Amino acid sequence: MHTGLFIVMGVSGSGKTTIGARVARELDLEFVEGDDLHPPDNVKRMAAGTPLTDDDRRGWLSAVAARLREAKRAGRGLVVSCSALKRSYRDLLRSIVEADVRFVYLAGSRALLAERLAQRRGHFMPPSLLESQLSILEEPSPDERAWVCDIRETPEAIVADLATRMHDSHPGGAGLTP
Repeated sequence: MHTGLFIVMGVSGSGKTTIGARVARELDLEFVEGDDLHPPDNVKRMAAGTPLTDDDRRGWLSAVAARLREAKRAGRGLVVSCSALKRSYRDLLRSIVEADVRFVYLAGSRALLAERLAQRRGHFMPPSLLESQLSILEEPSPDERAWVCDIRETPEAIVADLATRMHDSHPGGAGLTP
């Protein structure tokens, strides 16, 4: 059983839910949709087209981290989708979890992300918030050892690559070698 802790990160429309859920299924891990952990006020703000502030995100990030910490304490692996747009957010997640967490960054061009968001239906996050997310995005730096995936690839190719990396990095373990 894989016990790694993984956060699939990126801006809205990058495919966090699709990739995270598929990777979790491939490795027989639990998947947590980070959007489901947002407090109702955050969802209302985003649905109204209002970008979240750092203060708005703090409680949500703590809820995401709590789920990861629970999995760590239980000796279970977990995959969570979470935008984790800023280094400070990722650092907060790491500090609360008190464990190594592997970030998987889904990277894509503004044009491709906008195209995906224009086609998405039934999500509370409107396409108009893409610019605000891109404006605060701090891509993971090399010292964070994030795995970067190009969203131009098919979901199947991304999942296959990630499953291989996760298995090869430390089967049954933390999955944290570069």
